[in-house]
Amino acid sequence: MVSQMSLPFPLAANASINGSHISVSKSIGRIRVGVIRAQVTLAPKPTGDISYPQLSKQGIFLADLHVQEVVERQTQPAKFITIPRQKPQFRPGFIEEAYESCRKICAEYAKTFYLGTLLMTEERKKAIWAIYVWCRRTDELVDGPNAAYMSSTVLDRWEERLHDIFNGRPYDMLDAALTDTVSMFPLDIKPFRDMIEGMRMDTRKTRYKNFEELHQYCYYVAGTVGLMSVPVMGIAAESLLPAQTIYNAALYLGLGNQLTNILRDVGEDASRGRVYLPQDELAQFGLSDKDIFSRTVTEEWKVFMKHQISRARFYFKLAEEGASQLEKASRWPVWSSLIIYGKILDAIEDNEYDNLTRRAYVGRAKKLMMLPLAFTRSLSFSLNLKDQHTLSPFNNKLQ
Repeated sequence: MVSQMSLPFPLAANASINGSHISVSKSIGRIRVGVIRAQVTLAPKPTGDISYPQLSKQGIFLADLHVQEVVERQTQPAKFITIPRQKPQFRPGFIEEAYESCRKICAEYAKTFYLGTLLMTEERKKAIWAIYVWCRRTDELVDGPNAAYMSSTVLDRWEERLHDIFNGRPYDMLDAALTDTVSMFPLDIKPFRDMIEGMRMDTRKTRYKNFEELHQYCYYVAGTVGLMSVPVMGIAAESLLPAQTIYNAALYLGLGNQLTNILRDVGEDASRGRVYLPQDELAQFGLSDKDIFSRTVTEEWKVFMKHQISRARFYFKLAEEGASQLEKASRWPVWSSLIIYGKILDAIEDNEYDNLTRRAYVGRAKKLMMLPLAFTRSLSFSLNLKDQHTLSPFNNKLQ
């Protein structure tokens, strides 16, 4: 399921970076792991009139994830960095080649997002490409062509490479692009480490007992990208909102995107023995793993899906309120993600909530048609700051 994480950029499913672009298995080993088998949990079927519950939109405390500390370190770097990061020295032309490789990968695997980055300043779009490539390579450790050789040792070694990147010792050309990015922008290492932790979750966990557990997973594999991206995309100088509020909005976009991925890929994940829907919520609607593995779209399933889609849209709405606070040139790719992922939810509804045998899909032509709308919204959307005290219905404490 990790292969579809995104905030604000998508990682295409079942695609891999080959050739000179990525060679993870050679550098971190090839270790086989067992195949995950389906675990079926049964729930009693409801009888008589049904009163369906409202699903919780509250996840876990951001304080438990130490997000505020990350925001402080990225918005006030001089306060926390006692020794300034030294810009790494490479041979003439090397770093340009590294960024060009990142650009090509982004253009190939995230075409719509890539187009949205073209309005950004030269330094910012290069940095976003470098972050995208690192996230994609991290994702492919679990969902790529070498995923059969995944182990905790592989992820441990990948995390060691991450520390080398931040310490100016890149392993290869693509790592070098991120090393250069880290030297130019106040990026904290924690979101990158947390994403690797999300990969670890996918190697040992196939069920989530409640939304709090799922929320944590979504933060690790998608919300972290928001924390990585905001320092690069930049907050508009005219913004009157606290930086924490804008970072929260970036997290909301990641949560909404990942929840959408989960709803889109229910059938595909089930074929791998994975269920990313909260077990307690399935039971509340008279459903269980058995209903998912039977691939039967019942009325109970449709109602359940309506509630799940509503929650994803709730997070997108929160993300919209912060998107306009980014630097103007950086808003287009964010708005593109918001609109396109919203269309995926529309496609699930158009498929009569059949995400067990069908995969909701937004074609490339339709995505391209949405770019002008995203561009218009990136220019025209604004908050009434006098009336806007907080972007969070949880008072920026409980996300």
